[in-house]
Amino acid sequence: MDTATRQLTPNSAKASINHAIRRKRPIFLWGPPGIGKSDIVHQIGESMNAKVIDVRLSLWEPTDIKGIPYFDSNVSKMFWAPPLELPDEEMAAQHDNIVLFLDEMNSAAPAVQAAAYQLILNRKVGTYTIPDNVYIVAAGNREADKGVTYRMPAPLANRFVHLEMTVNFDDWFEWAVENNIHQDVVGYLTFSKKDLYDFDPKSPSRSFATPRSWSFVSELLEDGIDESTTTDLVSGAVGEGLAVKFMAHRKVASQMPNPGDILEGKVSELNTKEISAMYSLTVSLCYELKEANDANDKKFNDKVNNFLRFAMDNFETELVVMGIKLALTQYSLPIDPDEIECFDEFHERFGKYITAAQQA
Repeated sequence: MDTATRQLTPNSAKASINHAIRRKRPIFLWGPPGIGKSDIVHQIGESMNAKVIDVRLSLWEPTDIKGIPYFDSNVSKMFWAPPLELPDEEMAAQHDNIVLFLDEMNSAAPAVQAAAYQLILNRKVGTYTIPDNVYIVAAGNREADKGVTYRMPAPLANRFVHLEMTVNFDDWFEWAVENNIHQDVVGYLTFSKKDLYDFDPKSPSRSFATPRSWSFVSELLEDGIDESTTTDLVSGAVGEGLAVKFMAHRKVASQMPNPGDILEGKVSELNTKEISAMYSLTVSLCYELKEANDANDKKFNDKVNNFLRFAMDNFETELVVMGIKLALTQYSLPIDPDEIECFDEFHERFGKYITAAQQA
Protein backbone atom coordinates (compact mmCIF):
# COMPACT_ATOMS: atom_id res chain seq x y z
CA MET A 1 0.00 0.00 0.00
CA ASP A 2 1.33 3.42 -0.97
CA THR A 3 1.93 5.31 2.27
CA ALA A 4 1.28 8.57 0.39
CA THR A 5 -2.43 7.74 0.14
CA ARG A 6 -4.48 10.43 1.85
CA GLN A 7 -6.08 9.27 5.09
CA LEU A 8 -9.83 9.83 5.42
CA THR A 9 -12.16 9.87 8.39
CA PRO A 10 -14.98 7.31 8.27
CA ASN A 11 -17.55 9.93 7.19
CA SER A 12 -15.23 11.26 4.48
CA ALA A 13 -14.51 7.73 3.28
CA LYS A 14 -18.25 7.02 3.16
CA ALA A 15 -18.89 10.11 1.03
CA SER A 16 -16.05 9.22 -1.37
CA ILE A 17 -17.18 5.62 -1.73
CA ASN A 18 -20.78 6.71 -2.29
CA HIS A 19 -19.72 8.86 -5.23
CA ALA A 20 -17.23 6.47 -6.82
CA ILE A 21 -19.42 3.40 -6.45
CA ARG A 22 -22.23 5.01 -8.42
CA ARG A 23 -19.75 5.47 -11.27
CA LYS A 24 -19.18 1.70 -11.11
CA ARG A 25 -15.55 2.27 -10.22
CA PRO A 26 -14.26 -0.53 -7.95
CA ILE A 27 -13.15 0.76 -4.54
CA PHE A 28 -10.44 -0.61 -2.29
CA LEU A 29 -10.78 0.53 1.33
CA TRP A 30 -7.55 0.24 3.31
CA GLY A 31 -7.07 0.55 7.04
CA PRO A 32 -5.84 -1.12 10.23
CA PRO A 33 -7.93 -3.80 11.95
CA GLY A 34 -11.05 -3.00 13.91
CA ILE A 35 -11.75 0.56 12.72
CA GLY A 36 -15.05 -0.17 10.97
CA LYS A 37 -14.25 -0.78 7.30
CA SER A 38 -16.90 -3.50 6.99
CA ASP A 39 -19.46 -1.38 8.85
CA ILE A 40 -18.90 1.49 6.41
CA VAL A 41 -19.60 -0.78 3.43
CA HIS A 42 -22.78 -2.12 5.03
CA GLN A 43 -23.93 1.43 5.84
CA ILE A 44 -23.41 2.42 2.20
CA GLY A 45 -25.34 -0.63 1.09
CA GLU A 46 -28.23 0.37 3.34
CA SER A 47 -28.21 3.94 1.96
CA MET A 48 -28.41 2.53 -1.59
CA ASN A 49 -31.16 0.07 -0.69
CA ALA A 50 -28.67 -2.59 -1.73
CA LYS A 51 -28.12 -6.17 -0.71
CA VAL A 52 -24.53 -6.56 0.52
CA ILE A 53 -22.83 -9.86 -0.29
CA ASP A 54 -19.88 -10.20 2.08
CA VAL A 55 -17.19 -12.47 0.64
CA ARG A 56 -14.07 -13.23 2.72
CA LEU A 57 -11.58 -13.84 -0.07
CA SER A 58 -8.91 -14.97 2.39
CA LEU A 59 -11.01 -18.14 2.89
CA TRP A 60 -11.60 -18.80 -0.81
CA GLU A 61 -9.82 -20.95 -3.39
CA PRO A 62 -9.46 -19.92 -7.06
CA THR A 63 -12.24 -22.36 -8.02
CA ASP A 64 -14.57 -20.57 -5.60
CA ILE A 65 -14.43 -17.60 -7.99
CA LYS A 66 -14.05 -19.32 -11.34
CA GLY A 67 -16.47 -22.12 -10.54
CA ILE A 68 -16.08 -25.80 -11.31
CA PRO A 69 -15.97 -27.16 -14.88
CA TYR A 70 -18.42 -29.87 -15.84
CA PHE A 71 -19.11 -31.75 -19.08
CA ASP A 72 -22.58 -31.65 -20.59
CA SER A 73 -22.92 -34.87 -22.58
CA ASN A 74 -26.09 -33.61 -24.28
CA VAL A 75 -24.17 -31.00 -26.23
CA SER A 76 -20.68 -32.48 -25.82
CA LYS A 77 -19.33 -29.23 -24.33
CA MET A 78 -17.56 -28.16 -21.19
CA PHE A 79 -19.28 -25.54 -19.00
CA TRP A 80 -18.47 -23.75 -15.75
CA ALA A 81 -20.72 -23.94 -12.70
CA PRO A 82 -20.38 -20.54 -10.97
CA PRO A 83 -20.43 -20.33 -7.15
CA LEU A 84 -23.74 -19.62 -5.43
CA GLU A 85 -22.20 -16.77 -3.41
CA LEU A 86 -21.80 -14.56 -6.48
CA PRO A 87 -24.93 -12.69 -7.59
CA ASP A 88 -26.63 -14.00 -10.71
CA GLU A 89 -29.28 -12.39 -12.90
CA GLU A 90 -32.08 -13.93 -10.87
CA MET A 91 -30.76 -12.39 -7.66
CA ALA A 92 -30.07 -9.07 -9.40
CA ALA A 93 -33.70 -8.89 -10.53
CA GLN A 94 -34.85 -9.15 -6.91
CA HIS A 95 -32.86 -6.14 -5.66
CA ASP A 96 -32.46 -2.50 -6.71
CA ASN A 97 -28.70 -2.72 -6.17
CA ILE A 98 -26.17 -5.25 -4.95
CA VAL A 99 -22.79 -4.51 -3.36
CA LEU A 100 -20.27 -7.32 -3.82
CA PHE A 101 -17.93 -6.79 -0.88
CA LEU A 102 -14.58 -8.56 -1.31
CA ASP A 103 -13.27 -8.36 2.23
CA GLU A 104 -9.69 -9.24 3.21
CA MET A 105 -8.83 -9.24 -0.48
CA ASN A 106 -5.09 -8.69 -0.07
CA SER A 107 -5.01 -11.50 2.49
CA ALA A 108 -6.12 -13.93 -0.22
CA ALA A 109 -3.51 -16.14 -1.85
CA PRO A 110 -2.02 -14.78 -5.10
CA ALA A 111 -3.90 -17.39 -7.16
CA VAL A 112 -7.20 -16.18 -5.68
CA GLN A 113 -6.24 -12.57 -6.37
CA ALA A 114 -5.50 -13.52 -9.97
CA ALA A 115 -8.98 -15.01 -10.35
CA ALA A 116 -10.47 -11.90 -8.70
CA TYR A 117 -8.53 -9.75 -11.17
CA GLN A 118 -10.47 -11.23 -14.08
CA LEU A 119 -13.72 -10.62 -12.23
CA ILE A 120 -12.87 -6.98 -11.50
CA LEU A 121 -11.22 -6.18 -14.84
CA ASN A 122 -13.85 -7.66 -17.15
CA ARG A 123 -16.79 -8.04 -14.73
CA LYS A 124 -16.79 -11.68 -15.76
CA VAL A 125 -14.85 -14.87 -15.17
CA GLY A 126 -15.38 -18.11 -17.08
CA THR A 127 -19.03 -18.10 -18.17
CA TYR A 128 -20.12 -15.96 -15.21
CA THR A 129 -20.91 -12.27 -15.81
CA ILE A 130 -21.58 -9.72 -13.07
CA PRO A 131 -25.07 -8.19 -13.48
CA ASP A 132 -25.26 -4.46 -14.25
CA ASN A 133 -26.67 -3.43 -10.87
CA VAL A 134 -23.79 -4.99 -8.92
CA TYR A 135 -21.09 -2.71 -7.48
CA ILE A 136 -17.68 -3.92 -6.30
CA VAL A 137 -16.01 -2.80 -3.08
CA ALA A 138 -12.93 -4.47 -1.60
CA ALA A 139 -11.16 -3.96 1.72
CA GLY A 140 -8.03 -5.07 3.48
CA ASN A 141 -5.38 -4.28 6.06
CA ARG A 142 -2.16 -2.49 5.20
CA GLU A 143 1.17 -4.31 5.06
CA ALA A 144 2.35 -2.17 7.98
CA ASP A 145 -0.37 -3.68 10.18
CA LYS A 146 1.59 -6.95 10.34
CA GLY A 147 -1.39 -9.08 9.32
CA VAL A 148 -1.24 -11.83 6.71
CA THR A 149 -1.16 -9.89 3.45
CA TYR A 150 0.12 -10.40 -0.08
CA ARG A 151 1.32 -7.50 -2.21
CA MET A 152 -1.33 -6.70 -4.78
CA PRO A 153 -0.17 -6.96 -8.41
CA ALA A 154 0.12 -3.53 -10.02
CA PRO A 155 -2.40 -4.27 -12.84
CA LEU A 156 -5.00 -5.32 -10.26
CA ALA A 157 -4.24 -2.35 -7.99
CA ASN A 158 -4.69 0.02 -10.92
CA ARG A 159 -8.29 -1.13 -11.38
CA PHE A 160 -9.28 0.32 -8.00
CA VAL A 161 -9.81 3.72 -6.47
CA HIS A 162 -7.78 3.40 -3.26
CA LEU A 163 -9.01 5.02 -0.04
CA GLU A 164 -7.31 4.73 3.32
CA MET A 165 -9.48 5.12 6.40
CA THR A 166 -8.34 6.22 9.84
CA VAL A 167 -10.03 6.55 13.23
CA ASN A 168 -11.85 9.77 14.06
CA PHE A 169 -13.49 10.28 17.45
CA ASP A 170 -16.23 12.66 16.28
CA ASP A 171 -17.33 10.23 13.57
CA TRP A 172 -17.24 7.36 16.07
CA PHE A 173 -19.28 9.35 18.61
CA GLU A 174 -21.96 10.03 16.00
CA TRP A 175 -22.09 6.32 15.19
CA ALA A 176 -22.10 5.39 18.89
CA VAL A 177 -25.14 7.60 19.57
CA GLU A 178 -27.03 6.12 16.61
CA ASN A 179 -26.19 2.57 17.68
CA ASN A 180 -26.86 2.92 21.42
CA ILE A 181 -23.33 2.19 22.60
CA HIS A 182 -23.34 1.96 26.40
CA GLN A 183 -23.16 5.32 28.15
CA ASP A 184 -20.19 4.25 30.29
CA VAL A 185 -18.15 3.51 27.15
CA VAL A 186 -19.17 6.78 25.47
CA GLY A 187 -18.53 8.77 28.65
CA TYR A 188 -15.10 7.26 29.26
CA LEU A 189 -13.95 7.74 25.67
CA THR A 190 -15.32 11.28 25.55
CA PHE A 191 -12.96 12.04 28.42
CA SER A 192 -10.05 9.95 27.10
CA LYS A 193 -10.39 10.10 23.30
CA LYS A 194 -6.95 8.62 22.66
CA ASP A 195 -8.11 5.32 24.16
CA LEU A 196 -10.60 4.75 21.35
CA TYR A 197 -7.80 3.28 19.25
CA ASP A 198 -4.64 1.81 20.71
CA PHE A 199 -3.28 -0.54 18.05
CA ASP A 200 0.50 -0.83 17.74
CA PRO A 201 1.62 -3.37 15.11
CA LYS A 202 4.95 -3.69 16.90
CA SER A 203 3.36 -4.67 20.21
CA PRO A 204 3.15 -8.39 21.11
CA SER A 205 -0.18 -7.81 22.88
CA ARG A 206 -3.08 -9.84 21.47
CA SER A 207 -5.70 -7.44 22.90
CA PHE A 208 -5.90 -3.79 21.94
CA ALA A 209 -8.48 -1.04 21.76
CA THR A 210 -10.35 -0.41 18.51
CA PRO A 211 -13.88 0.80 17.78
CA ARG A 212 -14.77 -2.86 17.24
CA SER A 213 -13.42 -4.01 20.63
CA TRP A 214 -15.16 -1.13 22.45
CA SER A 215 -18.42 -2.25 20.83
CA PHE A 216 -17.86 -5.64 22.44
CA VAL A 217 -17.26 -3.93 25.80
CA SER A 218 -20.57 -2.11 25.35
CA GLU A 219 -22.34 -5.44 24.80
CA LEU A 220 -20.70 -6.87 27.93
CA LEU A 221 -22.02 -4.03 30.08
CA GLU A 222 -25.54 -4.63 28.81
CA ASP A 223 -25.32 -8.24 30.03
CA GLY A 224 -25.09 -7.17 33.69
CA ILE A 225 -22.49 -9.80 34.67
CA ASP A 226 -20.43 -9.59 37.86
CA GLU A 227 -17.54 -7.11 38.12
CA SER A 228 -14.76 -9.71 38.22
CA THR A 229 -15.94 -11.44 35.04
CA THR A 230 -16.56 -8.08 33.37
CA THR A 231 -12.99 -6.97 34.18
CA ASP A 232 -11.56 -10.20 32.74
CA LEU A 233 -13.53 -9.85 29.51
CA VAL A 234 -12.85 -6.12 29.11
CA SER A 235 -9.14 -6.88 29.57
CA GLY A 236 -9.39 -9.54 26.88
CA ALA A 237 -11.05 -7.04 24.55
CA VAL A 238 -9.01 -3.84 24.96
CA GLY A 239 -5.95 -4.90 26.97
CA GLU A 240 -5.26 -5.06 30.69
CA GLY A 241 -4.02 -1.49 31.08
CA LEU A 242 -7.10 0.11 29.54
CA ALA A 243 -9.37 -2.34 31.34
CA VAL A 244 -8.03 -1.18 34.72
CA LYS A 245 -8.54 2.48 33.76
CA PHE A 246 -12.03 1.87 32.39
CA MET A 247 -13.26 -0.16 35.37
CA ALA A 248 -11.87 2.47 37.79
CA HIS A 249 -13.76 5.10 35.82
CA ARG A 250 -16.98 3.08 36.05
CA LYS A 251 -16.61 2.76 39.81
CA VAL A 252 -16.28 6.52 40.29
CA ALA A 253 -19.02 7.27 37.74
CA SER A 254 -21.43 4.98 39.60
CA GLN A 255 -21.20 7.31 42.60
CA MET A 256 -22.53 10.26 40.59
CA PRO A 257 -26.15 11.37 40.97
CA ASN A 258 -28.84 9.68 38.91
CA PRO A 259 -29.21 11.69 35.66
CA GLY A 260 -32.98 11.36 35.84
CA ASP A 261 -33.04 12.97 39.30
CA ILE A 262 -30.96 15.89 38.01
CA LEU A 263 -33.33 16.48 35.10
CA GLU A 264 -36.31 16.29 37.46
CA GLY A 265 -34.70 19.00 39.60
CA LYS A 266 -34.28 16.70 42.61
CA VAL A 267 -30.47 17.07 42.65
CA SER A 268 -28.77 20.44 42.30
CA GLU A 269 -25.14 19.87 43.27
CA LEU A 270 -22.30 17.38 42.97
CA ASN A 271 -20.45 15.83 45.88
CA THR A 272 -17.43 14.95 43.74
CA LYS A 273 -15.58 16.81 41.01
CA GLU A 274 -13.78 13.79 39.52
CA ILE A 275 -13.37 14.97 35.95
CA SER A 276 -13.76 11.67 34.05
CA ALA A 277 -16.95 10.87 35.97
CA MET A 278 -18.29 14.34 35.20
CA TYR A 279 -17.73 13.69 31.48
CA SER A 280 -19.73 10.47 31.81
CA LEU A 281 -22.48 12.29 33.69
CA THR A 282 -22.69 14.91 30.94
CA VAL A 283 -23.07 12.20 28.28
CA SER A 284 -25.73 10.47 30.40
CA LEU A 285 -27.68 13.70 30.87
CA CYS A 286 -27.71 14.33 27.11
CA TYR A 287 -28.77 10.73 26.52
CA GLU A 288 -31.66 11.09 29.01
CA LEU A 289 -32.75 14.32 27.29
CA LYS A 290 -32.73 12.55 23.93
CA GLU A 291 -34.90 9.79 25.37
CA ALA A 292 -37.32 12.40 26.75
CA ASN A 293 -37.50 14.20 23.40
CA ASP A 294 -38.02 10.96 21.47
CA ALA A 295 -40.87 10.09 23.84
CA ASN A 296 -42.46 13.55 23.40
CA ASP A 297 -42.13 14.10 27.14
CA LYS A 298 -44.24 17.13 28.11
CA LYS A 299 -41.61 18.01 30.72
CA PHE A 300 -38.83 18.17 28.12
CA ASN A 301 -38.30 21.95 28.37
CA ASP A 302 -38.29 21.75 32.18
CA LYS A 303 -35.67 19.02 31.99
CA VAL A 304 -33.52 21.11 29.63
CA ASN A 305 -33.83 24.00 32.09
CA ASN A 306 -32.69 21.78 34.98
CA PHE A 307 -29.82 20.47 32.85
CA LEU A 308 -28.58 23.99 32.06
CA ARG A 309 -29.00 25.14 35.65
CA PHE A 310 -27.13 22.11 36.97
CA ALA A 311 -24.33 22.65 34.43
CA MET A 312 -23.98 26.33 35.36
CA ASP A 313 -23.76 25.52 39.06
CA ASN A 314 -21.42 22.53 38.90
CA PHE A 315 -19.40 22.33 35.68
CA GLU A 316 -16.34 24.19 34.48
CA THR A 317 -16.72 26.12 31.23
CA GLU A 318 -15.08 23.38 29.11
CA LEU A 319 -17.58 20.79 30.31
CA VAL A 320 -20.56 23.12 29.86
CA VAL A 321 -19.52 23.80 26.26
CA MET A 322 -19.03 20.08 25.60
CA GLY A 323 -22.47 19.29 27.02
CA ILE A 324 -24.24 21.86 24.86
CA LYS A 325 -22.28 20.79 21.80
CA LEU A 326 -23.36 17.19 22.41
CA ALA A 327 -26.97 18.22 22.96
CA LEU A 328 -27.21 20.37 19.84
CA THR A 329 -24.86 18.64 17.40
CA GLN A 330 -24.73 14.95 18.26
CA TYR A 331 -28.13 14.43 19.86
CA SER A 332 -29.91 17.13 17.79
CA LEU A 333 -32.05 18.24 20.72
CA PRO A 334 -34.63 20.96 19.89
CA ILE A 335 -33.71 23.51 22.54
CA ASP A 336 -36.05 26.52 22.31
CA PRO A 337 -34.62 29.56 24.15
CA ASP A 338 -38.10 31.03 24.63
CA GLU A 339 -39.20 27.94 26.58
CA ILE A 340 -36.15 27.68 28.86
CA GLU A 341 -36.42 29.75 32.03
CA CYS A 342 -32.69 30.12 32.70
CA PHE A 343 -31.61 30.45 29.06
CA ASP A 344 -30.80 34.19 29.16
CA GLU A 345 -28.54 33.74 32.17
CA PHE A 346 -26.93 30.68 30.59
CA HIS A 347 -26.32 32.47 27.30
CA GLU A 348 -24.84 35.51 29.03
CA ARG A 349 -22.31 33.35 30.88
CA PHE A 350 -21.40 30.80 28.22
CA GLY A 351 -22.74 31.99 24.85
CA LYS A 352 -19.45 33.32 23.53
CA TYR A 353 -17.61 30.11 24.43
CA ILE A 354 -20.25 27.92 22.77
CA THR A 355 -20.20 30.06 19.61
CA ALA A 356 -16.40 29.83 19.46
CA ALA A 357 -16.53 26.05 19.89
CA GLN A 358 -19.10 25.66 17.10
CA GLN A 359 -16.99 27.77 14.72
CA ALA A 360 -13.77 25.89 15.51
